Amino acid sequence: MTNNLQQYFPMIRTKEDILSEVNSNRKLMNRFYSWTREQRKEFLDFCTGAKGVKVLYDSFSKEVLNPENTPERLEDFLSLLIKRSVKILYTLPNDSTRIADESSLIITDIVVELEDGSIANVEVQKIGYKFPGERSACYSADMLLRQYKRVRDTRKRNFSYEDIKSIYTIVIFERCDASFREYPNTYIHYFEQCSDSGLKLELLQKYIFIPLDIFKKNRHNKPIENRLEAWLAFFSEDDPKRIAELIAAFPEFKFMYEDIYRICQNMEEVMGIFSEELRILDRNTVQLMIDEMQDELDSKRLEYALQKDEIQSLNAKLQHQENEKMELSAEINSRREEVNVLNMELSERRGEVEALNGELSERRGEVEALNEELSERREKVETLSTELAVGKEKINALNTELERINILNRKLVEENRIDDIVKASTNEAFRMQLLKEFGI
Repeated sequence: MTNNLQQYFPMIRTKEDILSEVNSNRKLMNRFYSWTREQRKEFLDFCTGAKGVKVLYDSFSKEVLNPENTPERLEDFLSLLIKRSVKILYTLPNDSTRIADESSLIITDIVVELEDGSIANVEVQKIGYKFPGERSACYSADMLLRQYKRVRDTRKRNFSYEDIKSIYTIVIFERCDASFREYPNTYIHYFEQCSDSGLKLELLQKYIFIPLDIFKKNRHNKPIENRLEAWLAFFSEDDPKRIAELIAAFPEFKFMYEDIYRICQNMEEVMGIFSEELRILDRNTVQLMIDEMQDELDSKRLEYALQKDEIQSLNAKLQHQENEKMELSAEINSRREEVNVLNMELSERRGEVEALNGELSERRGEVEALNEELSERREKVETLSTELAVGKEKINALNTELERINILNRKLVEENRIDDIVKASTNEAFRMQLLKEFGI
């Protein structure tokens, strides 16, 4: 069954044809079956057109972007990136000394000098490593120094710093590191030095970073709108449908795919390319793991240092707490002695209280007896009061009777006295008046 890509590239072979050739050659068969099942499937997918080819494989990208055989392709790509028309003058050797064998991190590294004397270095990395800015700055500085030495040696006394031209460092990531993923909607980053005052100086070093994984995610299912997007899709897309859309919109890319599929006709060569890519991927993965382990180690060291400081702080705090504990223990012992003294004093006071309670009980008995006696006496007083009242009444009655008797006595006395007077009176009329007055 013909797939989408075979419609455009009839030279694409079938799976059965490829396996037949592999199984008929012991060398190819040994290499093919040394790969994992996933790796064998990946290889067959791009060789049969089930998926697009990996354009950024070193051999493929160098074939497509070869500045000596097809300079117009790289010129087109660079012109779109630098935003001015460029012309490649010649290719420079890329054997610059990488710090700590940094070249092992680079899949593709093409260095060209442009017509105006500026230099462009195009690098491709499958995995974005730590410190991409620092690494690129070192590479750029190395190329700038190489240009300086070459131009100075060529022009000798006529040398001027005006002869030193811009250095463009262009890094393409198949999979970028975390710093780029903080900008999920940006897939081309331009850098160059500038002042905070507005002063314009040509500082020569310029950088362009392209995370293809962000481009692919950002442009998913969206139409390709311009030639620069077409180039980035060419580098990143392996979906046959998207590749067909790319070829339909920009037919010139079909010729680049044909160059790659012609290489795929040579089974031994393409299997060698695939094996080398696996080796590079393993090497880069190991390097990435080393970087990550180094980061983890640095993190652990920092964590250990922080923990050490924290432990020292805790020890000091613990010692302070221990001193406080000893002081508190001494104070507690002192308080215990005071409590013991107070307990003894309390016991004595309790004895005294018990004695007082006993005495109070006796006094309460006496009070109760006195209260009873008082009650009896109150009754007697009440009885005497009653008797006294009766006596008073009798006395009053006797006093009344006595008053009456006294009155009678006085009357009697008066009567006796008057009688004597009457008897003595010789005046009959006077005597009769007295008798009448006194009722005698």
